[in-house]
Amino acid sequence: MTKITPKLQSSGHILAVNGLVVTVRFGDDRPKPNELLHVEDRSDVLLVWREFTDRQTAKYINIAGASGLTVRMPVFTSGHTLAAPTGKGAYGRVFDALGRPIDGLEPPQTDVVPVYREMKQPHFRPTTSEVLTTGIKVIDFFAPFVKGRKIGIIGGAGVGKTVLTTELIHNISASKAATSYFVGIGERIREGHELRDTLEKAQLLDSTVMFLGQMNENAGMRSLVGMTAAASAEYLRDELKTDVLFFVDNIYRYVQANNELSTMLNETPSEGGYQPGLFSELHRLEERLHSTENGSITSVQSIYIPADDLSDPAVVEISQQLDSVIVLSRKVFESGIFPAVDLLATRSSLLSIDVVGERHYMLARQVQLILEKYESLQNIIAIIGEAELSMADREAYSKAKELKRYFAQPMHVTQELNGVAGEFVDREKMLAGVEEILSS
Repeated sequence: MTKITPKLQSSGHILAVNGLVVTVRFGDDRPKPNELLHVEDRSDVLLVWREFTDRQTAKYINIAGASGLTVRMPVFTSGHTLAAPTGKGAYGRVFDALGRPIDGLEPPQTDVVPVYREMKQPHFRPTTSEVLTTGIKVIDFFAPFVKGRKIGIIGGAGVGKTVLTTELIHNISASKAATSYFVGIGERIREGHELRDTLEKAQLLDSTVMFLGQMNENAGMRSLVGMTAAASAEYLRDELKTDVLFFVDNIYRYVQANNELSTMLNETPSEGGYQPGLFSELHRLEERLHSTENGSITSVQSIYIPADDLSDPAVVEISQQLDSVIVLSRKVFESGIFPAVDLLATRSSLLSIDVVGERHYMLARQVQLILEKYESLQNIIAIIGEAELSMADREAYSKAKELKRYFAQPMHVTQELNGVAGEFVDREKMLAGVEEILSS
């Protein structure tokens, strides 16, 4: 947790205030980048460095969103930077972006690590191809979950991104082979409470660390929570040599929060309406989620699609940072198939012979060809009907419909809501099921 010990002498004064952005003017001795500032007689104010505009002027983010700041207020250097709770003492706890516990329990005894620490060079990235079984057929088949890589779950509002992410946490964390991190960015407040309750009931909370910067928080907190969680996870990977599963819901809200801050900083937006630093801000977070010789960070990130537009600049930029992208479709959702995955739009660079083996790869190629045939026949069937198709086309169309039904699956995390028991399907059984459909 971040502690502030103000120095005795003022370092400067507030020059201007624009929303969360506070411009500070210093004397000859300006503080170091990332050093926190404290405002005189205001323990509720914490100023986080953003950028220097000249030798004596810098812009800071009023991270806690405290009101009442005025021009010429004196500021003090704290002698500290932001710090994140980490280590065994953080297990089972829920923190905010500043590392403060928000689960109503006593403050834990944890190690702390700087949020903005210098990363060691060069990075060592093992080329591991260890496939982890999620138990979710559509993911294990079309977007294999590989240790140390990044997977995105992409979709519009209300198509099941959070449910699928929560199911992944439930299924993968059950083995307790790795520590799970859940980072909530800009999502509904109740979802954080529901996830904690779900993990507690499943006896998985003691191997999970949660960081929340939900939609009730200001843009500063929402933009920071991902970096705080990443710093905490890095410590486990590097110092405790622990493998980490890093779940983010929702990475688009991270972009959105930084866009709000960019507007307050009076930055000129890009052509797509997003902040000019979109790529660098995303890269700064994604670069920290990698594997080293000590351990791995495997990341699952849900991505909101504004207006269901897959060509949105932020969505495209996020997708390019990932190894696999699972696309959830509103059309599939409305047809009653859950999880509502668009089987053709879903893509993965990890679906290769080297990673999944020849059997899995060849089955995936056959399934993709059948699904493409299914899509090409849709317009024809709408005009002349399925009965008028050739025998070969009818067979392909029938197999495609059976495959779509096969990849539907009840979730453990929705069992209390719909009364349908969840399923966990191992990889061998899943491949055998696909083979049976293709050979029928």
